[in-house]
Amino acid sequence: MTQPFRIGDIEIAGRVLLAPMTGVTDLPFRRAASRLGAPYVATEMVACAGLANGRPEILRRAAVGAGLPLMIIQLVGNDPLWIARGAELAEQAGADIIDLNMGCPAKEVTGRCAGSALMRDLDLAESVVRAAVGATRRPVTLKIRLGWDEAAINAPELALRAERAGIKAVTVHGRTRQQFYQGNADWSAVAQVKDAVDIPVIVNGDMVDAASVRAALDQSKADAVMIGRGAYGKPWIAAAIDETLATGMQRPEPGPEKRLDLVLEHFCEHLRFYGDRLGLKSFRKHLGWYVERAPWPASEEARRKAKSHLCRLETALEVEAGLSQLWRAAA
Repeated sequence: MTQPFRIGDIEIAGRVLLAPMTGVTDLPFRRAASRLGAPYVATEMVACAGLANGRPEILRRAAVGAGLPLMIIQLVGNDPLWIARGAELAEQAGADIIDLNMGCPAKEVTGRCAGSALMRDLDLAESVVRAAVGATRRPVTLKIRLGWDEAAINAPELALRAERAGIKAVTVHGRTRQQFYQGNADWSAVAQVKDAVDIPVIVNGDMVDAASVRAALDQSKADAVMIGRGAYGKPWIAAAIDETLATGMQRPEPGPEKRLDLVLEHFCEHLRFYGDRLGLKSFRKHLGWYVERAPWPASEEARRKAKSHLCRLETALEVEAGLSQLWRAAA
């Protein structure tokens, strides 16, 4: 597990990948994670119809990847024609890898027969895959769940059909759509997908540290892992876990001064990208995660109060001063 692996013609310099997450993996976050050593960070999902209809803000906000070693654009949709056009445009925008979303459980996505809803119609899902693969020279990957519900666990069949259609890797979240994010991810069920295909399989769901990553790899037999919510407030997590897998040594968490520098760098880039007004508002979720995931203040109640205070501040200077006061006191 210490060696890089390949997705098509792309070598990935690590086995711990960061998942595409709507509202999270925008360009400032991806740049922050990449600076901290993440080998693979995908965009927020991009709706193919909007992309193909010439809405440039979609690429600007979600998919542009200037300054990143790899650009992975995730597309979502259910119309093969739109998917094909989206794949073409993604390649033109510089995508190294194009990922197809058939795993999103959100009602606003499944209600349009996209995301994990495609797991209820494998013929349509295969048509979508073939359209994307046929429209681009770049490697196309697929992100799925175990199935729509417990009565329809069909991830191995979909993965096999996708492989035959030209998919170069498949990521499997160890839950059904109907589970959303409840209960525990079933990493062992992903092993059935690994047994069904010869392409790389990536396991996703509930990994937050090196111990859970090792357990997921052992149970799933997967080639790599993909971390989603575990990266909230910890954009360094992929590189830290990769290092632990390679060396057996646990990398220390960033201390107060280092963490403050990382957060402020992310915050400033976020403001430059979105502008002060929108940037301050949209960064509050990141700000909350950074405070929640830090060990300072020591008590959970104190962290909640600090988060509440910081997320009510009205200017960037106030946020910077509040963070400095919170964490420099712990240094």
